[in-house]
Amino acid sequence: MSDEPYTASKSRSQNRPGWSISFRHPLRHDSRGKSGLKMRRGLGTNEEDEAARMVEDMNVILGDQAWWSAVKRAEAEKRFSKPVVNAFYDEIQAGREPPETLRDRHIALPSAADGYAKVLFVGTTGAGKTSLLRQIIGSDPDEDRFPSTAPAKTTIADIEVVQSDGSYKAVVTFFSEFQVQAYIEECVTSACIAAFEGAADARVAERLLHHSDQKFRLNYVLGTWQEEPTQTPTDTDDDVSFDNDEKEVADAHATVLTPEEMLRNQEALRTYVERIRNVTGIVVMSLSDQLGENVVRLTGADRDAAEELFEFDLNQRDDFSDLVHDLLGEVKQRFDYVASNNLVLGPSGWPELWMLETDDRTEFIRHIRWFSSNYWPEFGRLLTPIVQGIRVRGPLYPVFDQTATKLVLIDGQGLGHTPDSSSSITTHITRLFPNVDVILLVDNAQQPMQAAPLSVLRAVASSGHHSKLAVAFTHFDQIKGKSLPSFSDKRTHVMASVTNALTSLKDVLGAPVAKAIERGIEERCFMLGGVDKRLDDLPGKASEYMRTQLSQMIAFFQRAILPPPPPEARPIYDPTGMGFAIREAVIKFSEPWLARLGLAAHNNVHREHWTRIKALNRRIAGELDLEYDSLRPVADLVSRLTESISLYLDKPFVWTRDPNDEQEADAAISNIRRGVSLALHEVAVKRVIEQHLNDWRTAYDSPEYRGTGSTYRRALMLRHIYDEAAPLPDTVMTQLSAAFLGEIRGIVERSIDEGGGAIRLETSAGPKLAKAP
Repeated sequence: MSDEPYTASKSRSQNRPGWSISFRHPLRHDSRGKSGLKMRRGLGTNEEDEAARMVEDMNVILGDQAWWSAVKRAEAEKRFSKPVVNAFYDEIQAGREPPETLRDRHIALPSAADGYAKVLFVGTTGAGKTSLLRQIIGSDPDEDRFPSTAPAKTTIADIEVVQSDGSYKAVVTFFSEFQVQAYIEECVTSACIAAFEGAADARVAERLLHHSDQKFRLNYVLGTWQEEPTQTPTDTDDDVSFDNDEKEVADAHATVLTPEEMLRNQEALRTYVERIRNVTGIVVMSLSDQLGENVVRLTGADRDAAEELFEFDLNQRDDFSDLVHDLLGEVKQRFDYVASNNLVLGPSGWPELWMLETDDRTEFIRHIRWFSSNYWPEFGRLLTPIVQGIRVRGPLYPVFDQTATKLVLIDGQGLGHTPDSSSSITTHITRLFPNVDVILLVDNAQQPMQAAPLSVLRAVASSGHHSKLAVAFTHFDQIKGKSLPSFSDKRTHVMASVTNALTSLKDVLGAPVAKAIERGIEERCFMLGGVDKRLDDLPGKASEYMRTQLSQMIAFFQRAILPPPPPEARPIYDPTGMGFAIREAVIKFSEPWLARLGLAAHNNVHREHWTRIKALNRRIAGELDLEYDSLRPVADLVSRLTESISLYLDKPFVWTRDPNDEQEADAAISNIRRGVSLALHEVAVKRVIEQHLNDWRTAYDSPEYRGTGSTYRRALMLRHIYDEAAPLPDTVMTQLSAAFLGEIRGIVERSIDEGGGAIRLETSAGPKLAKAP
């Protein structure tokens, strides 16, 4: 427990009647992983004297650690006011269910046993995967606009669609209050740094309204910044077109803000920017006094050190915390536009989920778009950035197919265009591989098989799921060139890029896996154009061609649930090579990370800016996420281990009998690969994050990791974490490396055993087979 004294205070709730109480919760960690999360809760009273008595109640609880236990709640309810008891004890008792579990409770996802195929859409931002999803669920690109699309990162929530007869159902889950507060803290901090750098108001507002990772956008909730309050908002996402014949179509389902609402939003934004400048000025003055010089004039490394100190001092201030909570209140206030009878609140009053069931398709689309829209006239009301997942069920069938297809379609965040070939696919995606029947890679035919799609191929193949792979090449109609006059020439050109990609990855995937993908790739690749348009609006031959391609793709989805024949040949492995595979994986994991930390050089991997490393540190220290943008230590460790072990598994010592063909051999080994990949996800989280959470918190928040030289010291701490999480097995084994080697060997041996294979052991009596422990 902390020895820091905790006290509460009261304040007027912004934009709402009544008093609120503010306090630091001694049993909750903030977004930096430090105890004492700053909280604000409504007291439900307009009377100042009553509010003051409640503050006294809270101070009694905060001042006596004997009350800091959930078992004391019943006693506290007899002595203290109910709002105070709820504010303190709800936060230590309410275990928030995973959003997926909440959605499952209201709309279950059917499986292959029900005749359904689950399809996971994976692709780079802007490739058109959400436009393709629209085609498959019969969503009109002009009238429905669900899900939303744009060239930028639009899909930020998991969207799951279950095709089914009957009424339309929906359940929407939201990010927790803690997660949203953490995002707002990062936005306000970024805006304050812009003010610290002397940026204009528009730039400060931009930093406030657009999170650096482009996934959390407060402008959807608060409205867009305008230099003149009377100016009409402009579309920041999708109203700019270079096609002269394309005109924006009004959204029939949109609820456009009134001029009064837009004016209120503008005035609120100007007030927030002014408060950001005020708190920035106070911190700059204080920091300049501490250092004995004007920090604004510093340059180079001194400037970086001053900026880090500035950020720390800023986050300690009550006026910074008040600003964050006022913005959090603005976000929560937007839920007032949602029908309260459809909204389910958690114990703290934060929305957990929203539900709807209706037979009216128009009503369904109008309501569900409220949680997924990026339509600019609605900016200032939208809840899109707060939504964690959307699951819908109903007769959402394609218009090009007369049959009622039985599909579960899962769309998530785009991959981003990562230039670093060593980057790994986020574990948010790879953890879904075992649970789906098809992994649909959506790629741009104009620039096929760049770094991000190649990373998908690596992840799918090395984890044993390559039999689920299909590829949809969009923008096929936009391939131009005199050397490609016909459809067949264009298809050959795209398919050549697939072949080249597989050839380039043979060293990583192993030749047998690369050949297995290449062997069936022709029937798994679909060339699509105009996916963002109505099929009826395409020219005659193009419309007919698209209907054929899409129908063939859906037929492939539906065949994917047919179980393959079980392999009879079983692989037997010599354990000797396993240690070499694990050693190679550790080297391939650690060397790029040393380069990112600035501690070594590595081919094609550049040193990351200190602010990005610190942002990753913050995400992990505050238990917000396992990664930040393309910095993914857990995913990297999983990928490198999976790939190296996959190569080891490619070459069994012997078989129980010779496989009939390459397909049977591949099926037998893929069973084992899948088990290895699943187990490695769990062990990587445990080793990189859970066992070193205190180290991550120390590296982020301890005084020695602030100011001059902190970048280097933080890099050394992260290296220490990685070295202990994945110690290098060597000639002379340390206790740490021996334990790590034993743990990974145990995973591989159990997966071999459970996958039907065996381990060969050499004894004095000769070779024998051993089952994994």
